[in-house]
Amino acid sequence: MDNDSQNIPESLLDAARSGDETSWRELVDLLYPLVAGTIRNHLRREADRDDVAQEVFVKIFANLGQYAGRQPFDHWVSRITLNACRDWLRRIAARPLTSYSDLTDDEREILQRTLASDVPPADETPAMLHDLLDRMIAALAPREQIVIRLLDLEQRSVQDVCNHTGWGASKVKVTAMRARRKLAEQMQRLETKSSSLPV
Repeated sequence: MDNDSQNIPESLLDAARSGDETSWRELVDLLYPLVAGTIRNHLRREADRDDVAQEVFVKIFANLGQYAGRQPFDHWVSRITLNACRDWLRRIAARPLTSYSDLTDDEREILQRTLASDVPPADETPAMLHDLLDRMIAALAPREQIVIRLLDLEQRSVQDVCNHTGWGASKVKVTAMRARRKLAEQMQRLETKSSSLPV
């Protein structure tokens, strides 16, 4: 988490709660790196990110009076941000599963080489594999996308995911298990399709 967002003084929160516009602007400046980073990690389309950030800040200021300090302020903001991302993903609906025919020629070639070899991919390959993985994750349900990105891509602990989402550990673990199974099934379909084509 951004250190600035962890150290927001209570006096600034009180001033923002009372409607002081200068305090609101200062709070937005302090929270923006946390909010934008979280959104960037969960939404693929850049065009969606500003809209969701606006929604998040509206929700923060509309609910600031409800923040009781029982959890760190940045956790409370993260939870609002993650819920906004999940809601946005629900509204736009997850893309259908990535199929072999969706891949570009370069992605097909890289996939075939990667599957056929134990040798790490060339320097230019990771970006394409990252894009492919991102597209596969985008086909998951919104909750699954959030959990898999937090646990596996951001390398957060289950407890950290619980703190930032408000979900219980069993819900996080089961969601991650289902998401990983779906990703493995997608990869298996791509691998099967790739191996059936002439080299």
